[in-house]
Amino acid sequence: MGKTRAQIARKHATGATAAPSPLPAAPARNKQGNGTLVIVPAAIASLLLFWYFHLLTLGQMTQLSGGLAMPDMMIGGYDTGYVQRLHGEMDDDARGQLSYLHRTAGTLFPLIFAFAWLLLVQLNTGRRWLRWVLWSPVILFVVVDLWENIAIDTVLAQATADPGAVMLASTLTVLRWVLLALSLVAGAAAVFLPARLRASAEVSAGRGNRAASG
Repeated sequence: MGKTRAQIARKHATGATAAPSPLPAAPARNKQGNGTLVIVPAAIASLLLFWYFHLLTLGQMTQLSGGLAMPDMMIGGYDTGYVQRLHGEMDDDARGQLSYLHRTAGTLFPLIFAFAWLLLVQLNTGRRWLRWVLWSPVILFVVVDLWENIAIDTVLAQATADPGAVMLASTLTVLRWVLLALSLVAGAAAVFLPARLRASAEVSAGRGNRAASG
């Protein structure tokens, strides 16, 4: 039996509306692209802050300390004798300037760096357990870095350095550099993940967008 024009039109209309169903993968790609637009300027900002804080201002501080490096730059740590010598070379204004740097660039750098790196891992890692593994050194770096700023200001403010406080500050300085290196490795690992783990990240993002739209 032949079909009427109305039945044929309904059949084609149904087929046209059913065809686009495989498209929900696009929002995942959009999310990835939007995240990249945020990561790039954040990474550039953290790189500039690293240069400004570590290489420029802390380097210039040696002019106020008789050529002695600031504790922040002592990757291998320091002892009570070094802190005592540094305290003797720096006057109150110099110590106040170092404390100001800690509160400004020394605080902004770890926060912006962590923001960029956490987002980088988030967008490239699909497995939740792996995401937390790669996040861990970054989060610890922020905590240790901010704590180190306070610890250094504390020991330099003391006329007679307390060995326990110096040991704490020195340990935090060494740990800070180690965690920064591990954070860079974690970011690189997230970018160069195996294809199956990267696919998991895209699938997770797609499911999240479909759930939100549903």
